[in-house]
Amino acid sequence: MLEMRPDCERCGSDLPAENPGGFICSFECTFCASCAEKLDDQCPNCGGELMDRPTRAAALHDDFPPSTTRKFKG
Repeated sequence: MLEMRPDCERCGSDLPAENPGGFICSFECTFCASCAEKLDDQCPNCGGELMDRPTRAAALHDDFPPSTTRKFKG
C-alpha cells in the first residue's frame, strides 16, 4: 500500500491523499505537479520516472490512513 506522503519534497506544498496532483517515483518520492514539471518528470533522488500518484478516497482514511510525516527539507 502506498504511504501517500502529505507534501512535496521540493517545495513543501500540501498534497492531500484524496486530491489529484501528486507525482511519485517507484520509491514513493513525492512531488507536486509544478515541481514534477520543473524536474522534467525525473526524480532527483533516484533518477526514476515521476508518475501521477493515485488518490485515496477520504472514506478510507480511517482504515488506511495516509502518512503524516512531512519530507520537505526546505
